[in-house]
Amino acid sequence: MSGLVRTLLAALLALVLTLASTISRAQELRETPAAGSPSGGLLTSPKIPDRAPIMAPNDVPQVSLGEVTIPAVPSSYITRDLGWLKLSYPSVASERVASLLTDAEAVKGQLLDLLGQDVLAHVEVRITPTFAEMAKLAPIGAPPPSYASGVAYPRLRLVLISMMAPRGGDATDLDEVFRHELVHVALEDAVLGQHVPAWFNEGLAVGFARENGLERQKVLTTAVINGTLLPLSELDRGFPADHVDVNVAYAESVDFLRFLQARSDRLRFASTIRRVREGQTFDRALADAYGSDLRKLEFQWRSEVERKYSIIPVLAGGGILWVGVIGALGWGYVKKRRRARVILARWAEEEAIEDALLAQRAREAAELTDSEVDLSRYGSHVRAPAKVEHDGNWHTLH
Repeated sequence: MSGLVRTLLAALLALVLTLASTISRAQELRETPAAGSPSGGLLTSPKIPDRAPIMAPNDVPQVSLGEVTIPAVPSSYITRDLGWLKLSYPSVASERVASLLTDAEAVKGQLLDLLGQDVLAHVEVRITPTFAEMAKLAPIGAPPPSYASGVAYPRLRLVLISMMAPRGGDATDLDEVFRHELVHVALEDAVLGQHVPAWFNEGLAVGFARENGLERQKVLTTAVINGTLLPLSELDRGFPADHVDVNVAYAESVDFLRFLQARSDRLRFASTIRRVREGQTFDRALADAYGSDLRKLEFQWRSEVERKYSIIPVLAGGGILWVGVIGALGWGYVKKRRRARVILARWAEEEAIEDALLAQRAREAAELTDSEVDLSRYGSHVRAPAKVEHDGNWHTLH
């Protein structure tokens, strides 16, 4: 192996080991409690100082019939009644809502399987051209949040969706928002209005709608590396108002729901829903269904995501991978050079033989000029076959 390849491998390996050691030490320092800490050296959920105030996600207003008045749908709207679903929309939206009508039964079936309960016996969905129109069709006194393209009123069995985002004017992904908001109504049906944490409600909706998967992974990875995951206990009634923390809240809520469903093969998940429906508190229902309380489940989930998203396996694993790749390339280079040397040696030998033969022919041609044998009676001038010696072997020239 050439000196250059060895130098590159050594430098890369040293870099990987240095980074891994530095980051590992940083994580140890972050997890080590301060002197006099009541944790006694146990790993605890990180606490972020000066956390932004908690606020409930506003796309699920908790208002009931009798508390608000619901405006009528404009007469110019088209209304399609599927029995359990009443979908109203302006005629210009006919093409864009076609997929909602086509997939509605499948979406309902998926939610029934996921929650293990008969849900969505009746729901009204209103599609509007703009956010302003959506606000006009919202229950009086309970307007949609200013940032939302969709809003669900679970107790009213009502969903509103704008075809355009309220900010920026981008077209709304109607299928995505439709799935998201239906989850809120379906969950309300499944638990009969009993309390479930905000992280459970929003995590289920975002995950079911498959929203911004890559961006959520990026946010979760950054939170794991920085040690800024939020304790689920802080996300029971709402999410932080700070835009960074709220993104972390959504990302970890979705991933924790993924963790719960993967562990139970959805059977324990559905059992949790059933127990809440029957009157158990959410924490008790989760503990009975999974055989482990929320605190332990959260710890197990944190351990999993730290292994999965930690920068140490990213750097060290990636570094080792590249060391292996460079090593393989280096070994291939060495083998190629060896084969090239063998081929060049064979070619040199063949060229030496050819040169010797050519030189011998030239000498014999010169000698033949002086001592040519006259065989004219045979009708030709004949020369004796010429031979040349090379490496102890004699070769006949033709």
